[in-house]
Amino acid sequence: QVQLVESGGGLVQPGSSLRLSCKTSGFILDYYAIGWFRQAPGKERELLSCIKTKDRSTYYADSMKGRFSISRDNARNTAYLQMNSLKPEDTALYYCAAAWDTYYGDSYPIRTDQYDYWGQGTQVTVDS
Repeated sequence: QVQLVESGGGLVQPGSSLRLSCKTSGFILDYYAIGWFRQAPGKERELLSCIKTKDRSTYYADSMKGRFSISRDNARNTAYLQMNSLKPEDTALYYCAAAWDTYYGDSYPIRTDQYDYWGQGTQVTVDS
């Protein structure tokens, strides 16, 4: 049974940091790129970052560069999203997802429909 389970969300003050984790099971993580998305109420789900499996190359949405950092540990079947200098506008439900990496070659899967498996999400609320 395929599972992606996010954790590490919570209520934090502006300027704080959080590290989200995405624990995977039921498939071979080595073959998949991992993406982190978020969705705020009334807004579309947006890609924050993606990390490929072979060379660990990374993609960041322009608005995330410099504050967020993605990483993965295939031996632990886990991916991470380090988020620094959090702002109230970062409040959202955060999801991780897995996409079959070989299919995309050197490109990054950047659309939601390119991802095969999804977690249930972890809530991040940034409020003073």
